[in-house]
Amino acid sequence: MVTIAPVTPADRGEWLALWDGYLEFYETTLDARTTAATFDRLVDPGSGIHGVLARDDEGTAVGLVHWLTHPATWTTTSYCYLEDLFVSPSARGGGVGRALIAHVTEWAAGSGASKVYWLTAESNATARALYDRVATNSGMVQYQIPLGG
Repeated sequence: MVTIAPVTPADRGEWLALWDGYLEFYETTLDARTTAATFDRLVDPGSGIHGVLARDDEGTAVGLVHWLTHPATWTTTSYCYLEDLFVSPSARGGGVGRALIAHVTEWAAGSGASKVYWLTAESNATARALYDRVATNSGMVQYQIPLGG
């Protein structure tokens, strides 16, 4: 059975191992300062960025999810953006990803958000198979203009 709990300062090492796995999966790197700032925001209740870890029966961290809310022009409430979701390869297929998405969805509903949404790589077939079961593909295409920083 998976347990889910907020990221705490004591979780830094386990969170970092999952975070590094997430970045490696997406073939990207971040500087140490950005990673440290991300963790600090996750454990700061006033930052607006939320994060939890999923743990297996032995208490090992096997997944993470981060999210935030923002105002929107198409609703009088907010939207919840699920920014990062990662499950360690050894725990995939065991319901961890589904549990993490459900956790965010329940949190968002309780916070008055009108929807939860996220992005994934078009080539991420394994994750997309789950996403197609728990959500609706909006058909939207993302464009970006990097600004540095």
